[in-house]
Amino acid sequence: MFALVDCNNFYASCERVFNPNLQGKPIAILSNNDGCVISRSDEAKALQLPMGAPIFKWESFCKQRNIEILSSNYPLYGDMSDRVMKILAQFTPDIEVYSIDEAFLQFKGFENFNFENYGKEIKNRILQWTGIPTCVGIAPTKGLSKVANKIARKFLKETNGVYVIDSEEKRIKALQWTPIEKVWGIGHRLQKKLKAVGCIKAYDFTQLDSDFVRKKYSITLWKLQQDLLGKPAIELDEHKNKKAIATTRSFEYTYSDIENIKERIATFAVNCAEKLRKQNCSCHMVIVMLRSDRHKHNLEQHKISRTVVLPYPTNSSLVISKCAVEAVKTIFKTNIKYKRAGVIVTGLVPEDNYQLDLFSEENPKHKPLMNAIDYINTKYKANCVKLGSQDLERTWKMRQERLSPKYTTNINDIIVVK
Repeated sequence: MFALVDCNNFYASCERVFNPNLQGKPIAILSNNDGCVISRSDEAKALQLPMGAPIFKWESFCKQRNIEILSSNYPLYGDMSDRVMKILAQFTPDIEVYSIDEAFLQFKGFENFNFENYGKEIKNRILQWTGIPTCVGIAPTKGLSKVANKIARKFLKETNGVYVIDSEEKRIKALQWTPIEKVWGIGHRLQKKLKAVGCIKAYDFTQLDSDFVRKKYSITLWKLQQDLLGKPAIELDEHKNKKAIATTRSFEYTYSDIENIKERIATFAVNCAEKLRKQNCSCHMVIVMLRSDRHKHNLEQHKISRTVVLPYPTNSSLVISKCAVEAVKTIFKTNIKYKRAGVIVTGLVPEDNYQLDLFSEENPKHKPLMNAIDYINTKYKANCVKLGSQDLERTWKMRQERLSPKYTTNINDIIVVK
């Protein structure tokens, strides 16, 4: 059996854990630079606040309806997610973290368990230990566990947040209820194609000839069909290192001077290098991107990127940052107001297993230096050691006018009980 555990309105729920005054109130969480709505509580959804709404257009709407608007607090959300996943790992060793707020669990050797009670135990422990409400869907396959989770979420009072598909009758009933566009893995284009052949509900999709699905569409869609038929075809994904690492951000203001942009690129490059070291990899190439504000049609537009091939693979912040800054100087154009930039490192190889070069190699002092910097920054969780080319005050310069405290990741923001 498989389970999908999904946190309800995760970002809003994290905010409510440490601010009980938000319980029962409509909440909207904004994207980077307080741009648009990326998460809503059930109360905000009921008031018809759309997902992706630009807040400068919808702010008066929110004020009229007393919708609480908050900046995204990613350090808080990431830490709370990590706590939830560690709790889930107590229930089974087979777990796939699918996103920041959901995970698949596989139960091998649990044949004699009462899965409804087990699901409630999972849900209650997460709620008690973190304050985050969840829904649990349990079924014989990953695809069906997604369907079960949607039923648990839709009919919260009837299911108490836990639904188990453990019979053929329940499977058919669940699929007949689920619209084809709500099936996991079926996007906008694919749903159109399936509706054209008569698939309105998920059950209709399972009635298509399996050979037809495999030949007409893809092996991935065939596996999904088998999963919905109750025949496990989609396994838990093993953790794999990324093939490329990117750090891209919009600026809080448009920049037309090279110095500010060089500082941002340096910071993005250092962030990529840190991620490389975390997964024990080095990179062969660095890609630097610059883009003007595409929403300001009256201004001259400029979008460009530059790829730098390194003479040897590296994960040194010094080397990657220097290459990125040199690259951005070659693509920067004067009199352009830039709004977004990014750094991508690719051509990844294990840091202890790569082709050596006879004539060039990295300074051997870089590795122990990077280890020392990572140790200090991890211990104090404040990025207190930075390169001289970075802004010493903060990592990301983002507009966050409604930011809540970092309750669990910053010692100065810990709640004081009087």
